[in-house]
Amino acid sequence: MQEAIEQALDYLKGIWLKRRYIIISTWLICPLAWVYVAQLDDVYKSEARVFADTQSILGPLLKGMMVETDSEAQIRLMVRTLLSRPNLERIARMSDLDIQTTGSDSYEALIIRLKRDISVEKTGDKNQNLFKISFSDKNPAMAKDVVQSVITVFIENTLGENRSDSDTAQRFLISQIKEYENKLLQAEGRLTAFKQKYSDVLPNQTGGYYSKLNKAKEELRATELTLLETESQLASLKKNLSTSSSQESKTSSKIVDGNSIQTTYDERIKELEVQLDSLQLRYTEQHPDVKEGQRRLAHLNKQRDAEIKEYLAASDSSDKEFAPLSLNPVVQEIQIQMNQLEGQVASLKVRAKNSQAIVKELETKIHILPEIEAELVALDRGYNITKEQYESLLSRKEKAVIAEKADATSSQINFKVIDPPLAPTKPAGPKRILLYLAITIFSWVAGAAISFAFSQINPVVTSSNQVAKMTGIPVFGIVSAAENLGLQRWHKRKTILFILSNSLIIILLGCFITYSLFPEAIQLPFNRIF
Repeated sequence: MQEAIEQALDYLKGIWLKRRYIIISTWLICPLAWVYVAQLDDVYKSEARVFADTQSILGPLLKGMMVETDSEAQIRLMVRTLLSRPNLERIARMSDLDIQTTGSDSYEALIIRLKRDISVEKTGDKNQNLFKISFSDKNPAMAKDVVQSVITVFIENTLGENRSDSDTAQRFLISQIKEYENKLLQAEGRLTAFKQKYSDVLPNQTGGYYSKLNKAKEELRATELTLLETESQLASLKKNLSTSSSQESKTSSKIVDGNSIQTTYDERIKELEVQLDSLQLRYTEQHPDVKEGQRRLAHLNKQRDAEIKEYLAASDSSDKEFAPLSLNPVVQEIQIQMNQLEGQVASLKVRAKNSQAIVKELETKIHILPEIEAELVALDRGYNITKEQYESLLSRKEKAVIAEKADATSSQINFKVIDPPLAPTKPAGPKRILLYLAITIFSWVAGAAISFAFSQINPVVTSSNQVAKMTGIPVFGIVSAAENLGLQRWHKRKTILFILSNSLIIILLGCFITYSLFPEAIQLPFNRIF
């Protein structure tokens, strides 16, 4: 640490010995730089503050009924795109800066200057959309016009982008709705055709494929069981009919042999004959009642004769086991039941055959059932997804329409100019005082750096330690030059010159600073003289 301090002191001593370079540097740099700064044109800065209000009265009322946009993100995007080339060209035209250009190069320089000098900063709290817009120019009126143009472009772009975005969104939604409507119709057609093709194996209100198969098998078993029962009943009736017919045949033979075949008309004929005998006792043959009784009796006798002929023909037939119609009521009842059972047997056989065919068909499709079900699931999934997207697009379109109508009534983002731009009366730059001080300090530092460089190029020994380090030989004694009066006077003159030079520099610096602070007060006497 001690060595570092000693080294630093040696460097400072070397700079002090070469301090003439500091004088040279200050007098070469400071006057010229000060004059240049003094000749710089005044720059006027115009500012304005704009507040972006994102709170809308209709927002809470229409929440969930319209498309909600991120106003904060929208504002940030507008700020970033505000200084785009099209907007800068509009600002140049609105403020008449483009008239001052003489060519394409001058116009490009103007655009670059506007992009560099126009400042849009967010001020205040992070949650507050308060922006400060500023611009500097040699002409205070021009600075104001540029700021006003920036505000106008900022607001117009916001409103135009909102309406343009709304129109673009609606056109996009309409095109997508038409596209998804066609997709939905195609999906419905594919699903309907698939269900029609595999309606016998697809699940429905009555169940799925296996439920249908089990139901068909149960119906087949029930039909076969009913068929067996019916056939058993029919066989029993045939057996009973055979017994009754044999007994009836024996009785009929006896009756035929005695010439006394009984028919169903015998009792009625006997009753009618008794009535006719009674009428003939009371009336003549020409009486209407007697004629009517005779006509009815003749009709019944004809029917009795026809029944006897039919019975005799049936009895004589040798190629039939039973008579088609028996005169015995019991036999007749059995025959009627047999006819009914035979019809039921035929119907049950048809039903059983159909059930067998259905079961066989369902069983043949059991190996392709997983593929059918997988395809059905895929078709249903695609249809549902398309339907959801279609319904979502319809909902979004309705929200977009409501949002557009709401924007026509109340803009989502309202801009309020808090502080309008004004033509400044006092220049905002350049900061001459700071420049004067910076130039002065720079000249001293540059001179010190030059002095240090020459002290290292042409070193001067200032201490015994330095000699020891340079030679590597220990120093046992020092011969001082303090008694040399000439050398003392020379160092004294250099010091006085250094002090006077820097004092004069400081005085000149104060003059320039005073002039920059009070230019009118200093120029007034000269204006009176000249």
